Amino acid sequence: MTGSRSAKDFFRPLAVGAPTPLTEIPARPSRAIHFFDPSNPKMAAKVPDLVGTVDVLLGNLEDAIKADNKEAARQGLVDIATETDFGPTQLWTRINALDSPWVLDDLTTLVPAIGHKLDVIMVPKVQGAEDIHYVDRILAQLEAKAGLDRPILVHAILETARGVANVEEICGASPRMQGLSLGPADLAADRRMKTTRVGGGHPGYLVRQDPPKNDVGVADVDAKRATYQQDLWHYTISRMVDACAMHGIYPYYGPFGDIADVVACEDQFRNAFLLGCVGTWSLHPKQIAIANRVFSPSVEDVAHARRVVAAMGDGTGAVMLDGKMEDDASLKQCLVMVELAEQLAAIDPELKKQYDEIGTDA
Repeated sequence: MTGSRSAKDFFRPLAVGAPTPLTEIPARPSRAIHFFDPSNPKMAAKVPDLVGTVDVLLGNLEDAIKADNKEAARQGLVDIATETDFGPTQLWTRINALDSPWVLDDLTTLVPAIGHKLDVIMVPKVQGAEDIHYVDRILAQLEAKAGLDRPILVHAILETARGVANVEEICGASPRMQGLSLGPADLAADRRMKTTRVGGGHPGYLVRQDPPKNDVGVADVDAKRATYQQDLWHYTISRMVDACAMHGIYPYYGPFGDIADVVACEDQFRNAFLLGCVGTWSLHPKQIAIANRVFSPSVEDVAHARRVVAAMGDGTGAVMLDGKMEDDASLKQCLVMVELAEQLAAIDPELKKQYDEIGTDA
């Protein structure tokens, strides 16, 4: 959606001298967006060692940074970005909320100082397209002033009911839009959901097996029956994935708060991956390994996808492989898997080795 702007003007810079907006968002691997506190010297010291082990490093300036540390975090991010060669790892930041007293200083400090290294700015608590328009114009002005030759992209977090209701409008608000993340904790509070968990399912949100029937067909509702815990976030993730796919940008699962429960974390990440998300947040280094594993196609899936692509030839008609029919729709699904494997192999030597070994004859 372009709102009141003409389609002809949508990809023109919003400030004289600003870089030309992108017409297509690059599909850069971003399986894990690893958050760090730039005001924490211990965390800052670990950043160089994380380069190359994680697809995205994000300097957090918003939630989890105390008010007294806001300026230190901002300056810490400038120092870290200035001193670090990030190589294949992307550098993102999450600025403060647009209604906060710190956000303008975040933008006017970071873009001139390290805008040439910043790939994406994550904007919290986005309510509608007007929030993206505000950031869009300011970034164009600052990019022009700083003489940047490429636009900094924008990533929005869905943390309010209004944001979810306006998700398609948000995705189409600017050519800068890189993607969306789910913010389950703030969204749960805004919706008045009755959960205090940060992501994941809930034992009270379930379906129950039908009661067994006795010999005369009467249901025994008091009998012991299996229950199955459900995913509170299925609807929101699905809607976010559709909106992102519609606008050619990328959906992400957000934080999983129980650092110790790596099993449930992996389950939640995999649900998001299967639904179409390209990555997730990492709040602890142990979650990086989980995200890298989950958001990389398995060797078995890549092998099957390559077989289908090889067998389908020009993509028309249908073929039988292992007793299953594969047709045009199957080919499209498999191409998604193959293309992702190629992108990840380009930055992950271990995955490249695994994918190269299977070839197309597995």
